[in-house]
Amino acid sequence: MAKKSPTEYLKLSAWALEPEPSTFAPNVRWSNKDMDPVPVQARTWTTLNYVAYWISDATNAAVWELASSMLATGLSWRQALPAIAVGHCIIAVVILLNGTIGARLHVAFPVLNRSSFGFWFSYFSVISRVLLSLFWFGIQTYTGSECVYQMLKAIWPSIAHMPNHLPATANITTSGIMCYFLYWLIQLPCMLISPQRIRWLFVAKAIIVPPTWLAILIWAFVKVPASEGLFKQHATVSGSQLSWAWLSALNSALGIYATLGVNIPDFTRYAKNEKAQYVQLAIIPVAFTLCGFVGMAVTSAGMVLYDQTLWDPLKLINQWDNRAAAFFASFAFVLTTLGTNISANSLSAANDMTVLCPRYINIRRGQVLCALLGGWALCPWEILASAEGFLTFINGYTVFLGPFAGIMIVDYWLIHKGRVDVPSMYRPHGRYRYIYGFNWRAVLAILCSVPPTFPGWINSINPKIRVGGVMNLFDFAWIFGFTVASTVYYVTSSLFPAQETFLDEAILADDASAASGSIGYEDEKKSVREAVTVVSA
Repeated sequence: MAKKSPTEYLKLSAWALEPEPSTFAPNVRWSNKDMDPVPVQARTWTTLNYVAYWISDATNAAVWELASSMLATGLSWRQALPAIAVGHCIIAVVILLNGTIGARLHVAFPVLNRSSFGFWFSYFSVISRVLLSLFWFGIQTYTGSECVYQMLKAIWPSIAHMPNHLPATANITTSGIMCYFLYWLIQLPCMLISPQRIRWLFVAKAIIVPPTWLAILIWAFVKVPASEGLFKQHATVSGSQLSWAWLSALNSALGIYATLGVNIPDFTRYAKNEKAQYVQLAIIPVAFTLCGFVGMAVTSAGMVLYDQTLWDPLKLINQWDNRAAAFFASFAFVLTTLGTNISANSLSAANDMTVLCPRYINIRRGQVLCALLGGWALCPWEILASAEGFLTFINGYTVFLGPFAGIMIVDYWLIHKGRVDVPSMYRPHGRYRYIYGFNWRAVLAILCSVPPTFPGWINSINPKIRVGGVMNLFDFAWIFGFTVASTVYYVTSSLFPAQETFLDEAILADDASAASGSIGYEDEKKSVREAVTVVSA
């Protein structure tokens, strides 16, 4: 194959992906190899891989920050820990239900979502999640840069005295920008690893990181016994203020991994079998509750030792005099942040981008785009400037994700009872076209569940904007959105069923004969016209 000259790469056609034989899509315009259902030989994730995945994600700086920032907002550990436990029990059920869909159908979230939202309306949820993943990528990259700073400081202490040429309002220093760039570079090679092989990174994290957290917890209890630190810490809010603070904490616990409640099919589609991912129901609440306890216990010890609420673990490490301990602890956080950012953010964004532009973007290219856009177009150091800002971001994240998850679960499990047509998910004029590509039932569910929480979101960003009592809906936005969207979608789909989407049995990806016969005559004519248009273009 002849090499292309540099000038040829300036043409859009030079970036078109090599055509892959797609089983279901009418032509290359609608799918590529990474979008198609996962073939049998690529289904490599076992139960051990899912256990390692969630242990490694639980031992993540964002989980520590979530738990300890609850103390910064006035809750005691006695109120915060149940909020974390209850939140992750709920999200574990959601993840299992949507994860089972991915394990059965072997299809990613952006394609799967077409069966409930409609072919074209599904792009709303896909674009929304792309934006959220980009934000989270920037957040995790900034956290990783803090880890790199602590590692460099342990080796080269004078970095703490590096001249700062940025204003205080920037919320980041010159050394901070340098470390941010270094960590951003460290991530790039990992984005070239396929989803089938990236699972080994989670195994490494699950082996290395938990002992580090345990060592930090032991250090905290040795320095400040629980009777003098954690157990003496009490809530600084009471009455109705305490109730709303607890609901907000619960919502934050739901929000931190609510994205995976929606896009878990991106990973369970690689499962060896459906049962391989059932372990998520148990491992998620256990791992996240234990890790949340570590974050709160160490933060409480830090309040006694340093007379300040160090809700960010890297700021706590910054107080240590033992350079070796600071280096190895920071290295563990580099590893866990790296894996989480790749799996939960860049891979998620990449899966979505493949659907937005399958002719030019595959998973690898999508991850690179995520690194460029999420890494630099956003300013994560502004979001993480305060504990309140972090919780506001997490809560805002749940405004869309709760309704998305609710609609997906109701549609597959209650309305269609698992009888869906996988091949039609790849066809713009197929079974899931609904009305001009929009399932009006899903549209109505979104309109009923998302806008009511906007006033509270606006008020949380700018308290000067008064919105009245409706602002309280934002304190439990995920629960509100999930419940309302699920109810509206179920009622409308039951009263006004989309008859063309109902089947006597599921048409799966592995059933080639059923797939080939599931397009109608009119669909074939439209597909041919589209193919002619693409070729002539």
